[in-house]
Amino acid sequence: MKGERLKHVLVIDDDLAMRHLIVECLTVHALKVTAVADSQQFNRVLSSETVDVVVVDLNLGREDGLEIVRTLATKSDVPIIIISGDRLEEADKVLALELGATDFIAKPFGTREFLARIRVALRVRPTVARTKDRRTFYFDGWTLNLRQRRLTSEGGAEVKLTAGEFNLLVAFLEKPRDVLSREQLLIASRVREEEVYDRSIDVLILRLRRKLEQDAANPRLIKTARGAGYFFDIDVNVSYGGVMAA
Repeated sequence: MKGERLKHVLVIDDDLAMRHLIVECLTVHALKVTAVADSQQFNRVLSSETVDVVVVDLNLGREDGLEIVRTLATKSDVPIIIISGDRLEEADKVLALELGATDFIAKPFGTREFLARIRVALRVRPTVARTKDRRTFYFDGWTLNLRQRRLTSEGGAEVKLTAGEFNLLVAFLEKPRDVLSREQLLIASRVREEEVYDRSIDVLILRLRRKLEQDAANPRLIKTARGAGYFFDIDVNVSYGGVMAA
């Protein structure tokens, strides 16, 4: 559509040839691409431009791609695709999911597959920013402010959530005591359901339990419905811009 903003892909990879390859691959398909070599350039782009998908190489020489994923996931819900040539063992995949990544692709990769993964990531990004949502949820002494994306305990301490954890918690709070299927939770957390992600919901649930429960091994809030999914087993109150719902 005339005048529509091009979707922006931000790539961080210290391999100059790979950066050139990605730029060439994506720009011919009407995507804006910014490719940088280090986190300083990466953060500069993030702070000054709208970014729709981030591609992170795990091996960045003196920098750790997973740390970049960790930092970004606590600040934004932008989809993060990891590329790697030699760190795609299952343990690395699970760790990256725990930190907030949404997809993986191993080097060397075909340009058609890479483009397809970019397009999927663009489709699953939330169309409405949670920062415009004025609801605040209250449960078991916890407070979740959607506009500020801020979770605080009864004592006022803030607990950091990745974008996936945040989205998953909101899904539970919107339907307390309702059993939500794995498919519903995958959609809510915006983690794609592929073989690579068989454990993605389990990982997110475990992370939330560790942050919310006194004993994650014997959860009181997020409970398992055998063969059906999970449910949030506690009353939830909500206010809209400071006005408590009836």
